Amino acid sequence: MNPDTMFSKVKAYLSYRRQAGFALRIAGRQLLSFAQFADRSGYRGSLTVDLASRWAVANRTGLALTAARRIEVLKTFARYCQMFDAKTEIPPPGLFGPGHRRLTPHIYTEQEIGALLATSARLSPPNGLRPATCVTIFGLLSATGLRISEATALRRQDVDLLSGLLHIRQAKFGKSRLVPLHPSTTRALKRYAGRRDRDPYSAATDAFFVFDHGRPALTRKVQYAFGLVRRRLRWRVRGGYRAPRIHDLRHSFVCRRLQCWYEEGVDIDCNLLALSTYIGHAKVTDTYWYITATPELMAIAARRLEPLAPTGGGL
Repeated sequence: MNPDTMFSKVKAYLSYRRQAGFALRIAGRQLLSFAQFADRSGYRGSLTVDLASRWAVANRTGLALTAARRIEVLKTFARYCQMFDAKTEIPPPGLFGPGHRRLTPHIYTEQEIGALLATSARLSPPNGLRPATCVTIFGLLSATGLRISEATALRRQDVDLLSGLLHIRQAKFGKSRLVPLHPSTTRALKRYAGRRDRDPYSAATDAFFVFDHGRPALTRKVQYAFGLVRRRLRWRVRGGYRAPRIHDLRHSFVCRRLQCWYEEGVDIDCNLLALSTYIGHAKVTDTYWYITATPELMAIAARRLEPLAPTGGGL
């Protein structure tokens, strides 16, 4: 391995950090992408702001937010490199703006979720496992707010259909948790499991969600299927992203849960911590990030404020 290549430097950095207990799954993939970008161009030498900037803007989305997040990933790596190479340049703060700007998510209506499931059922192959698997995954995300990676990582032993519980193992930040299911969600999973187990190839994998020919339903494959469905539905975007995302189902779950609690008169402050734990957040403030001012929530807020409004004549 050539110690002068960026790939070698990134591999050494990732080994160093992982020995200290950091998983760096997403950051690791991004840094390897940066290393490939640098090495394929024939670049040799110290990490510079110019090189970092060229990689940051060479992203498929073209968004400044993506470039800013890429730069954030490189900063810690640059500080590591600087210990061995004084010529290393650390990208300055705010080079492409803040890396954690909140773009408004697409909050799905019940009609959109219904259309998502109905259209997913018509994916190819007809009568195959892929349509049934996509319908069940998208329905599960809508009903529980799971991350897509948590759903696709489920093993059969993680899904307790008798008790109506999911065991989410080693999710984000290495945390595990139990997720209780609504009876209707448990019934949907039971129907899917029965359909899956009638497929002779499905026994070849321990994955709970399986595509045709016994292949596990990988996250990227489910995302691809979602893209096909989204294009067929031609949804009108409501939010700051270019198109509705699978992750917006998680945002939608949080907003719908709050709306239900407001309508039921539930103490929001007491239950928000439970909601935060349910969806796997490390801090309740992370859950606040998911709350979006939908028309329904704003209407409820307006009704609650009516008793506080001044009455009588004006000033």
